[in-house]
Amino acid sequence: MEKGRLTQRDGFKTLVASLISIVIGLLAGAVVILIVGLINPSISLAGAIEGIKIVLFGVFSTGRNASGALSFGFNPVNMGNLFFRATPLILTGLSVAIANKTGLFNIGAPGQYLAGTCASLFLALSIPSSKMAPGLIWLIALLGGMIAGALWGSIPGMLKALLNMNEVIACIMTNWIAANLVTWIFDMSDLKNTAEGTKTGYIYKTSYNGVQTPKFGLDKIFRGSQINGGIIVAAILCVVMYIVIEKTTFGYELKACGANRHAAKYAGIHDKRDIILSMAIAGAMAGAAGSLYYLSGNTEFFWSTYQSLPSEGFTGIAVALLAVNNPVGTIFAGMFMSMLNISGMQLTYLTAYNEYITDVIIAVIVYLSAFSLIIRMLISGRKKIERSKVTGEPIVPAAAAAAPAPTADAAPAAQPAAGSPAKDKED
Repeated sequence: MEKGRLTQRDGFKTLVASLISIVIGLLAGAVVILIVGLINPSISLAGAIEGIKIVLFGVFSTGRNASGALSFGFNPVNMGNLFFRATPLILTGLSVAIANKTGLFNIGAPGQYLAGTCASLFLALSIPSSKMAPGLIWLIALLGGMIAGALWGSIPGMLKALLNMNEVIACIMTNWIAANLVTWIFDMSDLKNTAEGTKTGYIYKTSYNGVQTPKFGLDKIFRGSQINGGIIVAAILCVVMYIVIEKTTFGYELKACGANRHAAKYAGIHDKRDIILSMAIAGAMAGAAGSLYYLSGNTEFFWSTYQSLPSEGFTGIAVALLAVNNPVGTIFAGMFMSMLNISGMQLTYLTAYNEYITDVIIAVIVYLSAFSLIIRMLISGRKKIERSKVTGEPIVPAAAAAAPAPTADAAPAAQPAAGSPAKDKED
């Protein structure tokens, strides 16, 4: 009985729909790899099979053995880099998911990501570590990046709430303003890496003054990788946001405003305030993504960002779609996207393929995730048909099933005729 109840829950159906999207995407990628391998004489069928293995298990690839065959096992470098690369994807996905929960489409995560990056790097590199503990500077820099992202995210939120401007247009505008503004700020700053003359246009790593994300011993488990404690911070933020959205009155108000802004306002909910706060929270998460990535101490920021917006902000849209806007689900969706990126690099290093095939797989998965509602409907319809075959019950629409059946007692009373005593008494 409990099993039946579990399979009928919306969360279970959503999970199944996402898994189906992933499986179909991987199968489509395998077909592409196979076709390319068969067409290209330098790859052949054997090389195509190797390519499929790497796409599926690339994170466990340990290279090639003495005989030249692919070998698989625990690879601490790949696993550690997976968690490191997943951290910004998880948080930008969380940013998009929070906005989607309140009926807003936050395409402004790249700009919020840049705002958080700019603020956190300025704080981390400007505060002298000789006068303040590096751990405290790191915390200030992270919080400063989140505040900067929140302020930048609140701009399209205010335009939406106060002027009813479409948030997509406002977010695109703020993205490019942020890109050029950050470029100008860093160009005028003294934070450019002048110690290494060949790296013109790069900002110092935060390890330059000893301010970097603590590793919490993870570097001993995943030796040789870029992992740090950022993945733990990201997971904690996802859990906190899940509790806020799903278990608090404030979260209920945000979701109610997203479901129907005018009905929420009629019920006494401050819709304008909630729209602004929703975008501010989303911006804070995107700002945290940029802060944690560049506070790691092993990555350099290229300040000429006007050339392109950070891809992590747009990949966050795919993560949120795959997680079906579930804050905890973004943890696993972000790690899956990171796994595909690691597999793409392994595909380039170990075979004649290039990493762009993994982009095809991601594109298919994202495309199918957008149709997750249709997949859920198909799953629900099939379950109803199977249950009807077992129990013999007719398939009744939900609305009709919920309506009470008419009874003799519920039959409408006859209307008194004109001029009857009852009518005269009413008059």
